[in-house]
Amino acid sequence: MSKLKLSNLKKELIQLNQKELIDLVFEIFKQNKDVQLFLSNKFLGEEAIIDLYVQTKKKIKDEFFPERGFGKLRIGEAKKEISNFKKLSSDEERTLDLMLFFVELGTKFTNTYGDIDSRFYNSMLSMYDKVVFECNKNEQYHTIFKERLYSVVQNSSGIGWGYHDTLSEIYYTLDLEFDEED
Repeated sequence: MSKLKLSNLKKELIQLNQKELIDLVFEIFKQNKDVQLFLSNKFLGEEAIIDLYVQTKKKIKDEFFPERGFGKLRIGEAKKEISNFKKLSSDEERTLDLMLFFVELGTKFTNTYGDIDSRFYNSMLSMYDKVVFECNKNEQYHTIFKERLYSVVQNSSGIGWGYHDTLSEIYYTLDLEFDEED
């Protein structure tokens, strides 16, 4: 199957008049949920981003603790929701919030139901590490997330597979200079 390259797409789009372009965007909008969300965020702004954030947070929560029954614990699905939110909104702070929420739920899930497996913990640790990395780059994020990051470490006490120890090690890579400025 041939795939249209960006340079060729641009050439084709330049040849269309405004009405044809609008019709094309309408067709794409009707056929693709991601395009609907992207354009909603682009044109509706903060309101659409907040709605998307709330929906994404619920989808992540439902993978661990749905309103009824037991969580399916589809880690890949939860991570995909975070990636989609980031791609569609470009909202770094809320993306970090969702990433930390994911780790908080994973830790709570383990404390509720017992140990999982190394792949599960590696996924949690990787996500936690990404949040800490971003907090080290941005003092505002450091201030916003520091207490929640520490709470995850506290709540992981007693969890196996080296999870607690590794979370502690990652946590203590947080830039302490931000704290000294307060």
